[in-house]
Amino acid sequence: MTEPPRPPGSGDPGGYPPEPNPSAPYGSPGHEPPTAPLSGAPGAGGYPPPGGYPPPTGDQPPSAGYPPPGGGFPPPGGGYPTGGAYGPPSGGYANNEDKTWVLVAHFGGAAGMFLGGGVLGWLAPLIALLARGNQSPTVRAHAVAALNFQLLWSVIALIGWILTCILVGLLIGFGAMIVGIIFGIVAGIKANEGSPYRYPMTVNLIK
Repeated sequence: MTEPPRPPGSGDPGGYPPEPNPSAPYGSPGHEPPTAPLSGAPGAGGYPPPGGYPPPTGDQPPSAGYPPPGGGFPPPGGGYPTGGAYGPPSGGYANNEDKTWVLVAHFGGAAGMFLGGGVLGWLAPLIALLARGNQSPTVRAHAVAALNFQLLWSVIALIGWILTCILVGLLIGFGAMIVGIIFGIVAGIKANEGSPYRYPMTVNLIK
């Protein structure tokens, strides 16, 4: 059975547009010029789209070189260790005045033993304790340690000088003076480095 002829322009049964006729004049049916979509319409490629760009939703990846919103860099003045993290200034002392009095206690004890014949090593630590011990726990700790040590060896030196009429007494006095000088200098060197020093052969007379 053959299909009856269709009227011109009716198209095929599937509703598809007629195929273009190369010989048809420009602008005739089936040979119309392409029309560009309006600017801003979907797929038109207009710039920018109508209404601008949508606001960010927070799930976009961060731009290269910048931290994500809400963090990434510490706030000003925080997030990094400051002076306390590296220890107080002056090698472990709160200030230079504390360090000076600590050195007076130790080196002054050694000088007192030398200049006072071995019996005045306690004088400088006592001065440091009275002058600065109430204001600084660090100075008090150093001064008390030096004072206890120098008191013991000053007493030993004094006994030795009292017994100078005997050779043994002379040796004791001289030996006590040497001990007080040596360990006073060692304690002063350690204190200058910011380290506490535990005197050997000492007693805790002062607390």
